[in-house]
Amino acid sequence: MSAPPLTITFLGTGTSTGIPMIACPCPVCASADTHDKRLRSSILVSSAHTTLVVDTTPDFRYQMLRTDTRKLDGVVYTHHHKDHIAGMDDVRAFNFINDQVMRIYANALTEEALRRDFYYAFMENKYPGVPELKMIMIDDTPFMVGDIPVQPIQVLHHKLPVMGFRFGDFVYITDANRIEDTEKEKIRGAKILVLNALRREAHISHFTLDEAIELANELAVPEVYFTHISHQLGKHTDINRELPAHIRLAWDGLTLRL
Repeated sequence: MSAPPLTITFLGTGTSTGIPMIACPCPVCASADTHDKRLRSSILVSSAHTTLVVDTTPDFRYQMLRTDTRKLDGVVYTHHHKDHIAGMDDVRAFNFINDQVMRIYANALTEEALRRDFYYAFMENKYPGVPELKMIMIDDTPFMVGDIPVQPIQVLHHKLPVMGFRFGDFVYITDANRIEDTEKEKIRGAKILVLNALRREAHISHFTLDEAIELANELAVPEVYFTHISHQLGKHTDINRELPAHIRLAWDGLTLRL
């Protein structure tokens, strides 16, 4: 599916604790560099007619305010971990302002968690002012959000199935440590790839920096950004000096145009 011209905005590029982490005195958390200030990982994908967000983090309200997002047509979820769903209640602001039900795109596991954690939004007799939602089940079948085509990519976060997504020539994958060969084929030919790169040390469910570099090189995507970054990785400027020229750490507020 061909995509219209797209703008990608990184709403957050940090791991589940964010950076700075509460009560942490480490050099990364204490850094004055704004590139080292990372909200929880999420992106905004916009065409001339459609705007969608990937995940509603605990920082969702602030992310919408600091990007001055006035219209949202849908939420596409990668998985149900709390750092990716906790802000969903705040989509109700778009119910009020845009006067429309919010479309929620999620796989079966994520839908189950959303219905459990935000039970009050799915009750038959709802309290006035709770989110108005339309739940749309997704699997590996491509779908559309407005005029934006979405190709799901199945990845693994240890043993948990997680959804990555391809929007035209842009691929976004977070919370992964394994991608099967059949799913890698859905990435090949993209112009921009985003991968999670948590830290240098091995982790049970995330790519390390070296693993993310190795995968990026294998897939031969010409422009690569790393996200879902921990304070354990190091300072933004220091890590970028080590990376190949076509790979960079993403940062909160980075905007890409395709």
